[in-house]
This record gives sequence, C-alpha cells and structure tokens, in this order.
Amino acid sequence: MKFIPNFLLRLLPTLTLCAAAVIPTISQAAYPEQPIKMVVAYAPGGGTDIIARLVAQYMQKHLGGSASVVVINRPGAGGGIGFTEVSNAQPDGYTIGFLNTPNVLTIPIERKSNFHWQNFDLLGNVVDDPGNFSVHTDTPIKSLAELVSYAKANPGKVTYGTTGVGSDDHLAALMLERAAGVQLTHIPFKGASEVRIAVASKQIMVAAMNIGEALQYQKAGTPLRHLGQMSQKRSTLAPEVPTFKEQGFDVIMASLRGVGAPKNLPPAIREQLVTALQKVAMDPEFQAKATGYFAPLRYLPPTAYAAELRDSEASFKQLWQVMPWTEK
Repeated sequence: MKFIPNFLLRLLPTLTLCAAAVIPTISQAAYPEQPIKMVVAYAPGGGTDIIARLVAQYMQKHLGGSASVVVINRPGAGGGIGFTEVSNAQPDGYTIGFLNTPNVLTIPIERKSNFHWQNFDLLGNVVDDPGNFSVHTDTPIKSLAELVSYAKANPGKVTYGTTGVGSDDHLAALMLERAAGVQLTHIPFKGASEVRIAVASKQIMVAAMNIGEALQYQKAGTPLRHLGQMSQKRSTLAPEVPTFKEQGFDVIMASLRGVGAPKNLPPAIREQLVTALQKVAMDPEFQAKATGYFAPLRYLPPTAYAAELRDSEASFKQLWQVMPWTEK
C-alpha cells in the first residue's frame, strides 16, 4: 500500500469540491459539440428556406466556437411533416426548426396531429410576412377588381397555388371568396418555390404567396405582377402595391416565421439558443441581408411570441367554426 502524505489527505475534500464545481461548467461550455439541425417544413427555395439559411449562418456566428447549424428541408402536409419532426426530436438542443403561422396553428385545429405549438420551446420570432396575390405579367388582369370580375364570369376557372391546405395563402383566398362571392380553384403545393414555378409556367393563374417571397422571385426574374398585399397598410418593402383593404376587400393575413425546439430543453442550452437568435435579429449585417431578400423582420422574444400564437390560435378556432378550410 502506497503512503499518502498528510497534507494531501487534508486537501482531498477541497480538491473534490473544486472538481465537482468545474465539471458542469465544462459540460455547459461544450455545447454545441455537434451540428445543430434546423428543420424547414417546406421545399428549398421558398421564403422560409431562404431566411432559415441566413439565420443559420448568423446563429453559428453568435453561438460562437465551432458551432454549425445545418438546414434540413422536410416538405409536405402543409408543413406538418417538418413540425412533427421537430416536436418529436430529443430535447437536447441539436434539433430546432422554423414554425410557420398559420399552419402550425391550423393543422391541429382541422385534424389530429402529432404536434401543437405548446409542444415547442419557443426561441423567438424572426419574420412577419404579409400575404399577397401575384399573376404572370402576360395575364391581362391588373387588379383585384379585375380578378373578381373574371372569377364571377368564369366560376372555378381562376386557379390559385398555395403552400397547402390551412396555410395563410389558402385561408386568405377563402376569405376573398366569401367577401367577393366568387368561386376559385385551389391547387396546393409543397412550398412557395413550387408555386412560383407553376405561375411562371402558367399552370395556375394566381400565385398566393407572401409579399416578401413574391418580391424575391420578381427580382430573380420571374415575370410577376402583384395585385395586392394583405397587410393593414402598405409594406415598406412594396409601397407601390395596394392592400386588399384599399381595394375594397377586408382581408388581413400574414405568416410569422419563428424558431422553436422540442419541449423541455435543458435550461442552459435553451438560454444559449434564445440569446443567439436575439443577437441574430439585432445584428445589423443580418438585417441588411434580410432586407435584401425582402424578408419583413419582426423579432419577438419567446414570451411575446407565445402570446401572439395564443391569440392567433383563438382567432383561427373561431374562423374554423364559420369557415372550415378543409378541401371540398
């Protein structure tokens, strides 16, 4: 048996306490030790995908160290596939995802689903993008009034594309149908990029997409004419595009795009992610690039984001009672 000097024996309790104090600090500082997966519930090339890739780049910067955030697209079911994947993932901080309204709210209202907005640890909202109707520039229709007039004369012949049943675009079109007394034909797609292709190739007459997305595609060369945006007042990104309300149709609709994670993240990791996203939203370089992508920014911290989702869910539940949005 080896001899241990008395002075070492006296130091052992102190050394043990120091080791215990250091271990959690080391563990906490190590996050993230592997790439963080950021799930986008829509196809590549859409408004959510574009802003997600930008957010991922700046989250890496603000998480620091060797952090890596990788965007994974999981399109389908109006966003339900991607939302479910995030909700069901391990709450270890290595899976986060974009949450889109109204889809993350409307899907559980209309059908049984494996997620609910309260199943997520909310990290913050980033974008608030008003709805919009666009047509191909070859189309003679130049206003909502002309679109409504054509739809009345040709019931069901106006085809419009959206990102799915229960999306903001779909609900807005249903509201216009009620307000104008017309019948339109819904063609759902897996993402705004597919809607863009369909209107550019004249497979559909109307692209129902957010104004930010429409402006992105127009800048990239897609021949689009914007008929109206669904905000209370004209967006500063498109001051020349009149609102639906200005044109006599009281339709207000937008899509929040925020970030969430599976419920019950470790508190320290949740705080790191919340802080990183807040720093992204406040980063002047990020803001400039987002504006270049026509992304209308509206940062909401987790508590304010939750309040917005709670209020919106109540409104959509009321809407469901008078205007269920499932396909006929």
